[in-house]
Amino acid sequence: MITEMTREDLACAAEIERDLFPDHPWSEADLCYELEENPYAQFLALKKDGRLIGYADLWIMFDQAQIANIAVAKEFQKMGYGQILMDEMTRRSIAAECENITLEVRVSNSPAIALYEKNGFIKAAVRKGYYDNGEDAWLMIRPIGGLEV
Repeated sequence: MITEMTREDLACAAEIERDLFPDHPWSEADLCYELEENPYAQFLALKKDGRLIGYADLWIMFDQAQIANIAVAKEFQKMGYGQILMDEMTRRSIAAECENITLEVRVSNSPAIALYEKNGFIKAAVRKGYYDNGEDAWLMIRPIGGLEV
């Protein structure tokens, strides 16, 4: 079930971040900023049996949407939960009448790239040295303008 992220979910989200991205996790303070201070953020929690198993941070900025973060705990990957989060972010972006959804993804993250391409994202550009370790990112875009909710 997808709900809005709460302060009570942040410690678990930070734990998932550390497990998935040990070299560059968002801190609990970063996640708290998204929840409580970022006026553009729609911070979603995906729960199974009351447990946080994934989350997504979608920024709606006027007629553009940006996926700032999406994660599913390792033990729940490859079960369709990433797709559930993508579907909800797409639904919200269309409802907000956004023209595009954009995101950045590590060029080495083949599973995420496959999910994004399955959802209509195209590789638009390379952001050189985007990540702290110097790795490049793909800028990916999904046009959605004019779609029905």
